[in-house]
Amino acid sequence: MLDSLLFPLDDWLADPTLPAAEGADYYYQSQCPRTGWHRLPRTALARAVAQRLMAQLGTPAEGKMYGVLLVQTPTGIGVLKAFSGLWQGQAQVPGWVPPIPGRSQVAQQEAHTLAQLAMIKDRLLTLQTLPQRGVYDDLLQQQAEARQRLNQCHRDRKQARAQQRQTLARTLTGNSLAEALAALEHQSRGDKAELRRFKQRWGDRLAPLAAKMQAADAEIAALRQQRRDLSRQLQADMHAAYRLANFAGESVVIQNLAAGGNLPTGTGDCCAPKLLHTAAQYGLRPLALAEFWWGPAQGDRQPGQFYGACAERCQPIMGFLLSGLSAQVLQTVNLPVGAQHAVPRPAGAIQVALGIPVLYQDPWLIAVDKPAGLLSVPGRTGDRADSVLSRLGLTLPPAAFLQPVHRLDQDTSGVLLLVRDAATHRQLSQQFAQRQVAKTYQAIVVGEVAETSGIIDLPLWGDPAQRPRQGVNWQQGKPSQTKFELLGREGARSRVAFYPLTGRTHQIRVHAAHPQGLNAPILGDRLYGGSEPGQRLHLHAHRLDVTHPHRGELMTLTAAVPF
Repeated sequence: MLDSLLFPLDDWLADPTLPAAEGADYYYQSQCPRTGWHRLPRTALARAVAQRLMAQLGTPAEGKMYGVLLVQTPTGIGVLKAFSGLWQGQAQVPGWVPPIPGRSQVAQQEAHTLAQLAMIKDRLLTLQTLPQRGVYDDLLQQQAEARQRLNQCHRDRKQARAQQRQTLARTLTGNSLAEALAALEHQSRGDKAELRRFKQRWGDRLAPLAAKMQAADAEIAALRQQRRDLSRQLQADMHAAYRLANFAGESVVIQNLAAGGNLPTGTGDCCAPKLLHTAAQYGLRPLALAEFWWGPAQGDRQPGQFYGACAERCQPIMGFLLSGLSAQVLQTVNLPVGAQHAVPRPAGAIQVALGIPVLYQDPWLIAVDKPAGLLSVPGRTGDRADSVLSRLGLTLPPAAFLQPVHRLDQDTSGVLLLVRDAATHRQLSQQFAQRQVAKTYQAIVVGEVAETSGIIDLPLWGDPAQRPRQGVNWQQGKPSQTKFELLGREGARSRVAFYPLTGRTHQIRVHAAHPQGLNAPILGDRLYGGSEPGQRLHLHAHRLDVTHPHRGELMTLTAAVPF
């Protein structure tokens, strides 16, 4: 069977001159509790083979993750290839490594459960986007406006009655005064009765819709619980059936590798576990691994983009899968330094860590110039593990604390600040929460900006049906303010500085694009209308002004604008 899975390197590259172990830009690495740390590089040669596979795949209708594993054979270097999950509905395809043993035992149950989950997803979307929700929100808005008008009318009447009482007290006495005051009191009771009728009338209009929304929300809660129960049962059954092998000659079911007793559904179905398991099963020594997305883009997943091990499904089992390989010392990749650093680094500091320029570091802080296209922290899916946090973690001892104190969108570049202990994280998080940190962004927007400066004040809300998009919503949105300053015009485009006063998701991007904001989307913004072929998102976190949590000094961190 191995002959049908293993291909000579010569079949992929006519002139494979790249050394197999050089040009690493990422490492699959984890700790085995018994044998320590192990890692496997993604090298230039592995990327070249992966790019050849992309060419062979053509233009598939379905987007998914693919992977190649370079292995040492008695006759040279061989190549194994894999796809994640199913390919055109099939788990096993000739020429590709097979799924982890045990899948066939739960295949029927898996298909049934996945069909149930798909039905639940559709029903949830229907319930979350009921037309009545929009009608209900509109009525609530109308009620609020009508109540405001009625309250103003009642206030005006009350003020008029007060003035009348003063006039009556000066001009009337006895029964005449008593009768006039009684008439005013009758008017006051009339206003109160009018308010009661207003509440009753609107209550009658809103009650049926409110009852429908309440029933829909109750069904949503029940469906979510049913979805959790189905997923957990399928997960437990699959993990009890799947059995992995490693390079130490060991074999274990996946559920025994869950440190806390739980691993997500789909663990073991990604490319890396399938490739490493197959190599271990046949006694092949891995040299390099590369995984990539191919096919139509899906969310932030772009065709031809390389990704690392997913944090939730692959990383927890990576230590076992790599166990038996030679231990390697984790090092920093010494790449050329081209970035300008606003704050001098201490002697001996890291200048570039795995492709990320380091702007500043001390015993408590690390500030970096995050490249566009790189996540701040690992994502939840298999193609979103590569990040600033995971790369910097390779330069530190395994148990070292490292956390970002804020985030940048994946496509945004610029200053990102991380902390090296929990106490510092709490102190800086408080500065950000209390808006004591000044942030400056630069962007190129598509269109002419009419005003030279101002404040955009538009409440933002994330519609569950349109994730990850954010939108302006005056009823449910959170307050969001951004100062802006026009720096210059470049033809049909404008260069703008943004100073966010709040920190909502996609705040600058929405405020730039929205007609009530600048009405000029950021160049390269795929979500909000500024997309142009070959253009990155032209948004850069240029400057961060923050008080050092231990020294009390004001720090100014800057990253040169790359566009």
